[in-house]
Amino acid sequence: MKYSITLIMLFLLAILASGCAITPNRNTFSVTVDSINDAAITNKNLYVLLPGNKDVKIEDLQFKEYATYVNRALIKHGFVPAESLEKANIAILIVYGTGDPQERVYTYSVPTKKTASSRTTGIIGSDYSNLYRGETEYTITGESTRTATYITYLRYMILKAVDLDEYKKSNEEIQLWRTVAMSTGVSSDLRRVFPILVAASQQYFGGNTGQEIKVDLNEDDDRVFEIKGITKTNKK
Repeated sequence: MKYSITLIMLFLLAILASGCAITPNRNTFSVTVDSINDAAITNKNLYVLLPGNKDVKIEDLQFKEYATYVNRALIKHGFVPAESLEKANIAILIVYGTGDPQERVYTYSVPTKKTASSRTTGIIGSDYSNLYRGETEYTITGESTRTATYITYLRYMILKAVDLDEYKKSNEEIQLWRTVAMSTGVSSDLRRVFPILVAASQQYFGGNTGQEIKVDLNEDDDRVFEIKGITKTNKK
């Protein structure tokens, strides 16, 4: 009975170990942020938001929802929404989407334990006077390696700021700054992830990160609630 309980405990530990490997904290998102700007131009902050995805119109409900999040972040960091396209000096294009599903393979180890025994009875001597019995017991311990697959999706947001003054004069699109925020995870629900992308990258709007940086953000973070326009109450 003692040996059976040991095996059951090992089995449960193996299940828990494998479960942790494939079920990370689903409320925490790792976001890659890459922002670049034209450092020579710093006096343009009167903006309008426009859809950057092909065939998406400004009346599109999804665009309007995402633009609301971006607006909150821009205003917080010193940008000013223009009353009209004519009065704005920059146009900020919002590009967003979800990549194709990607199958990923991972390996994990499961502890194993096996116990075996042997028993032998024989005879020594021609007079049958000496009987003997031998018993051998041994234990083998180790690990068993297993593989499994899971599906992930790339979720992304790109903000591209274009000089409207120059565009009105020459019809040429000159970028003032660009911010890219990306996250890979098991959820393909961009509506859930988009405010997290905004919250993680907002402080770099119009700036320059110098390289890709990583930002880990929980969706219960105050910054995410602020981007969503939700007042977080009953904090513990």
